Amino acid sequence: MIEVKVPSVGESISEVQIGQWLIQEGGWVAKDQTIVDLETEKAAVQVLAPEAGIVRNIRKRTEEFANVGEILCDLEPAAAASGATASAPAAAPSSTAGEAPRVMPAAQRILNEKGLSPADVKATGPGGRILKEDAIAASSKPVVSAPAAPSASGSRPKAELQAPISTSGTLAIGSAPHRMEEVKPMSMIRRTIANRLVEAQQNAALLTTFNEVNMQPIMDLRNKYRDAFQQRHGVKLGFMSFFAKASVEALRRFPSVNAEIRGNNIVYRNYMDIGIAIGGGKGLVVPVLRNVEHMGFAEVERTIGDFAGKAMENRLMPEDLTGGTFTISNGGVYGSMLSTPIVNPPQSAILGLHAIQERPMAVSGQVVILPMMYLALTYDHRIIDGREAVTFLKTIKEICEDPTRLFLEV
Repeated sequence: MIEVKVPSVGESISEVQIGQWLIQEGGWVAKDQTIVDLETEKAAVQVLAPEAGIVRNIRKRTEEFANVGEILCDLEPAAAASGATASAPAAAPSSTAGEAPRVMPAAQRILNEKGLSPADVKATGPGGRILKEDAIAASSKPVVSAPAAPSASGSRPKAELQAPISTSGTLAIGSAPHRMEEVKPMSMIRRTIANRLVEAQQNAALLTTFNEVNMQPIMDLRNKYRDAFQQRHGVKLGFMSFFAKASVEALRRFPSVNAEIRGNNIVYRNYMDIGIAIGGGKGLVVPVLRNVEHMGFAEVERTIGDFAGKAMENRLMPEDLTGGTFTISNGGVYGSMLSTPIVNPPQSAILGLHAIQERPMAVSGQVVILPMMYLALTYDHRIIDGREAVTFLKTIKEICEDPTRLFLEV
């Protein structure tokens, strides 16, 4: 047997949370195939099979925690597996007596959501496989306690409904089925986000300033060059690249917004590593675009697209999420009209974008309907003065309302 352990995933990371088991007990795995996904405080990590063989003795279940070096499961190599040869079969062998049944991927997702194990399900698929329909059937029926012995009067007490409880005890129930409570451990990423946000509120003097920007010039420019841009670069021209490049110019003019407090010192940077908040499979993540001052519009859009794909598949690595000097968060994609974003320590500021809405505006004495967006800049008042913050945000507004400034450097 080969012991499959939690790998080292970073110098400062000692604990991980079990994500999804992609191979169940008794299931066949090829060499270098992912057995289980792990979640750290920064990103997801895949544990690969060192050899082809059969997964045995799973010790940690989904959402449980484990330390680096702790055993996750055993792997019976192909040469030692009963009925296995060096040329592995294309699919996992059918379950036999004493082995856990094979769970189809769609069924496994339902079991994970409902806190059930394969032992709670009656398998009806070929070879004892658990199908999606089996998982749905098992999750829809309550577990009824065994009937108690008749009392002396011959009456039998009513059976009590119990909620199915997973191996980690994640489900609790009140006195009635419609008053159920689900208790789930906070994910590693969510714990880190929570700690960072509390840290920012406690240790920084946060203040937010607002402005608004007329998005018509950017929209006109996008419409004019959209097809040519995509044909040449193979990527769509979005709004985020305009704000990223506008932020670079504003950060050049106001270096304190790109700086951080380190002890009793202020650290100024001559580079701009901008974090872009992206909604991923496990929640909001902020991958970092390195040296945006040297990137073109196409490279910015392409990199954001790559990060978004990785985030949805939980494939972001810790190095993708660390080291930013400034952050842009676009709540407008979810419909937010106005918000006060929270700074991501040790950064000193964050730019919040919001939904674009047509509003009546006064232009040269005339009422004109324009696509307007509110901007918000939350900043650490210990290092950034109010005048700098307001002028910084005004610079973003001026550049976006006349985007040719980005190319003329004025």
